[in-house]
Amino acid sequence: MRNSRGSSRAAGALALVLTVFGAAHVSAHRRDEYLQAARIGIDPGRVEVELDLTPGIALADAVILDIDRNRDGSLSAEEQQAYASQVVSALTLEIDGTPVRAQLGAVTYPGADAMRRGEGTIRLHSSAPLPRVSSGFHQLLFRNRHHPDRSVYLANALVPRSQEVSVTAQRRDVEQTEVTIDYVLRAAPARPAAAWLVGGLAAATALSALLMRPLRSVR
Repeated sequence: MRNSRGSSRAAGALALVLTVFGAAHVSAHRRDEYLQAARIGIDPGRVEVELDLTPGIALADAVILDIDRNRDGSLSAEEQQAYASQVVSALTLEIDGTPVRAQLGAVTYPGADAMRRGEGTIRLHSSAPLPRVSSGFHQLLFRNRHHPDRSVYLANALVPRSQEVSVTAQRRDVEQTEVTIDYVLRAAPARPAAAWLVGGLAAATALSALLMRPLRSVR
C-alpha cells in the first residue's frame, strides 16, 4: 500500500513538471510574449525559486537591450548579473504574511542569437531563508512583477524534497503573476542513536561497574 502511494506521488510530480515545461514550450514560440515560468520549492527552513525567462521573437531585441546597458552588442558577465538582480528584485515572497528576501544564486544565459530565434531561455535561481515556524499549516505567497506590460506567467510549486513538508493546495490569480501555496510542516522525526554511540555507552557502563566493584585483598 505504501509503495503504491509513493508511486502515485511520483507520477503526480512528474505530471506537474511535464505540464509546466509543456506549457512553457508552447508559449515560448509566441512572437510578442515574454514567458516567465517559476517553480517554487519549499523546505522546512528555505524556499527555492527557479525562474525561466524566454522572450518571443518580437521581444528578443528589447530584452537584449535591457541587458546590454552599454550598447556594445555583447552581454558581459556584469550586465547579465545586473539584469538577473533586477528580475529577482521584482519578486515578492511572504511566509504567513511576513516578507522574506530572495537572494540571487546561479544564473545561466543563452546566446543572443538563440534569444532572437525565440529559443533562448534565461535561467535564474534564487532562494530565501524562512523564519522558524511551528508545526502545522502555513502559507507561502510568491508574486512576480517583472515586466508585467509584456509578459505571460506560469507559477507552480514543486513536490517538496523533505518529508517534513507537504503541499496541500495552490491558488493563483488569473495571470499567474501570483500564487499562494498552502503547506503543512511536520516536526522532524527523531533520529536513532548511532550504533557507535550505543556501543560506547555500553562500554562506559561496563567499565564504570568494574571500577566500582570492591577489591579483594590478596592473602
